[in-house]
Amino acid sequence: MNAHVVTMDDAGTEYEGGWILVEDGLVKDAGAGAKPEADTAHDLGGAVVTPGLVNAHHHLWQNLTRARAQDEDLFGWLKALYPIWSAIDEEAEYAAARVGLAELALSGCTTVFDHHYLFPPGATGLLEAEIRAACELGVRIVAARGSMDLGESQGGLPPDGVVETRDEALSATEAAARLADGVQVEITVAPCSPFSVTEELMTESAELARKLGLRLHTHLAETVEEEDYCRRLYSCTPVEYLERVGWLAEDVWCAHCVHLSDDDIAKLGAHDVGVAHCPTSNMRLGAGIARVRDLLDAGVRVGLGVDGSASNERSDLFLEVKQSLLVARARGGPKALTAREALRLGTRGGAAVLGRDDIGQLSPGKRADLAVWRTDGLELGGAEDLVAGLVFSGPHRVDRLYVGGEEIVRDGHVVRADEHEIAKEHRVQAERFG
Repeated sequence: MNAHVVTMDDAGTEYEGGWILVEDGLVKDAGAGAKPEADTAHDLGGAVVTPGLVNAHHHLWQNLTRARAQDEDLFGWLKALYPIWSAIDEEAEYAAARVGLAELALSGCTTVFDHHYLFPPGATGLLEAEIRAACELGVRIVAARGSMDLGESQGGLPPDGVVETRDEALSATEAAARLADGVQVEITVAPCSPFSVTEELMTESAELARKLGLRLHTHLAETVEEEDYCRRLYSCTPVEYLERVGWLAEDVWCAHCVHLSDDDIAKLGAHDVGVAHCPTSNMRLGAGIARVRDLLDAGVRVGLGVDGSASNERSDLFLEVKQSLLVARARGGPKALTAREALRLGTRGGAAVLGRDDIGQLSPGKRADLAVWRTDGLELGGAEDLVAGLVFSGPHRVDRLYVGGEEIVRDGHVVRADEHEIAKEHRVQAERFG
């Protein structure tokens, strides 16, 4: 390979005119200068090569209902959409997953965490549908068996018609653990949020996850309304609630974490709780700007998420890399985050949040998940620093994408599916949610 290789290893190594040697789905070596012997060689003509991006928070089904509740805050947006989403079934889930996963792959994403927490009565095969879509397209998926058991009649936000009982949720979560294969598919335990899940389900979900050796995920401190809700219902802040239910631990990561005090940030750092930062979604819903620089300085693991495609109508993780840079600077000035730090959030940061040390970097022994970005386009003309230029001028459609050394995007198009057919079938399903 004749490329600028960004390894994202511990030292932040970059190779000008570099190469990567891949063997049996893993990175065997990387360097610059004389190329090693290989059965097959690809000259990438000066491209930038990065680790595949890692998406730490998403809701794939939500792209069935884009551009709805356009001017609502989080609670108003959810109340408008929950009744519509109640029609979800396996067929719609599969169509939505294919669209979202293809979008993500074309943005350079090789590993996707999806937080599916909506399981209306009678709906079956939802997790299986999104896992099937991921395996067909070739991306890695961390699929969450989420849950909601706190309906409106009990003081929760979701309608009673879309929640489960605690026993149903826990039983289904334990059954979902069997879907993992240890390589391409992982399962996570993920009750939805403080305003849609009972304290008992939060506590018992943590106990179940630790019994099964699975990680934990939930939404937290996304809006000021959520903090008011927690104080009213639980007489504490969202982070204090997390501590009460046994979730302040290194096997946990939380989405958003926009509204945190200094003490909250210190607690997350001290207990090694990860954060999935979703800048576009936070701005779209008017939720605020997360204190990412402060989180990083406190030693918190931070990754990036596109969030659902109904609160960020674009499943483009490279856009979130750029957005993370811009919102950090909007909050803390031009030195709040560098271009390479933003890229690290989208690669190594996401891997750390998911508890993975085998992805997110191009180092010997790590999985050969890599993204190839062309540098001969109009937007990079005059960029002396190609890596910074790539981040500042994003988003971009990836030129090539490899998962475990297997090509899943070539010349800016997915290899294993027809994008037009995916879009056509998605339109058919989305019309059912009109």
